Amino acid sequence: MNTNRMLKIGLAALLIPGTVLAGLVGMILSSLNGGDRFYTPLVAAGAIALIVFLILLLFTPIRPQRTWIAFGLTVALFGTAIGIYEANRAYHNSFARVDQGVDLYAYQPFTADSKAARLDGPASYRIESNPPRIDGATALYPLMAAFAQAVYPEQEYDVYGSAVQSSNTVYAYASLIKGEADIVFAAHPSEEQLKMAREAGKELKLTPIGREAFVFFVQADNPVQGLSLQDIRDIYSGRVTNWWEVGGKDSHIRAFQRPEGSGSQTALQRLMQGETLMKPPQEDVAAGMGGIIEQTADYRNYPNALGYSFLYFATEMVGNGEIRLLSIDGVMPNRDTIASGEYPLASEFYAVTTTDTEHPQVASFIDWILSDEGQQLVERTGYTRLNKSE
Repeated sequence: MNTNRMLKIGLAALLIPGTVLAGLVGMILSSLNGGDRFYTPLVAAGAIALIVFLILLLFTPIRPQRTWIAFGLTVALFGTAIGIYEANRAYHNSFARVDQGVDLYAYQPFTADSKAARLDGPASYRIESNPPRIDGATALYPLMAAFAQAVYPEQEYDVYGSAVQSSNTVYAYASLIKGEADIVFAAHPSEEQLKMAREAGKELKLTPIGREAFVFFVQADNPVQGLSLQDIRDIYSGRVTNWWEVGGKDSHIRAFQRPEGSGSQTALQRLMQGETLMKPPQEDVAAGMGGIIEQTADYRNYPNALGYSFLYFATEMVGNGEIRLLSIDGVMPNRDTIASGEYPLASEFYAVTTTDTEHPQVASFIDWILSDEGQQLVERTGYTRLNKSE
């Protein structure tokens, strides 16, 4: 065996395992950063292409110049693929994500600049010590904070870890059932949450404390001004898939949904009256140990998007002018149509307790919430009170 041949074998023995190792490391790093669907396969393909190039260059009679040209074209192809992928991702990210959230710390009770609603004077009811532990939906935290600020002992109540917190609807109901919360402020529980309570030997007591509208919205430029209840059922069951079928442009409807167990998703399920919901848009999310999971995608304000929420947060979002609320059965959601019952998707939200609660001040606190003072805070926060103002 001549010296040149031995040198090539030595180079191959060094470079090919090195390329394999580098490819494996690159795939692991890409996977850890959520690149399973594009960059991880691309790294694998790149490593394979490089190994093929080394074999062609070292062990075949093909002219090196041609091999290098093929290598250059391969690199150009990979570069083009990356460019197309990143351009598509940039286009996707250019549409605002509407996550139905606000800065809850802006409403934290007993802070100097809290945005939580206030009464004109001191509340007639006070809790001097051992206040009920309250939790609830993100959308209702500003109201919870207003209640606490009016009647609870003045101290620091962290948004995500205190006697006045918001862990979202799903976790709040779980906390109530496990006895970690005394009152949950939320929309009607889902069937799964009711089942969870039964299995734990708990009975939930739902006390209506205000009214709110379940609303649907589209991008502001969408020509569709309203939908009927049947239109919504047809869209979310998958029977209607194009906007032109409901008076819009010839464009596929991208109908977003919310995570299972959230207040708005439960409201949609109740609206569907037992019909099966179609699978919602999904997105890949990096998980532990380099894997990915699929979860319900957050609403993005695409031209063909349809989303839903409750009026309070939808109004917060509409403030940027990028989305527009739809009328339902010809009625727009607002406080007047909610109070009158004219808007067909208006419903109560609740102070939810368990019937076996032993906290001595839960009942009196809820009685105060139902009083004129408590209902003033419901109204001043941005919701609709149960009874009319005096």
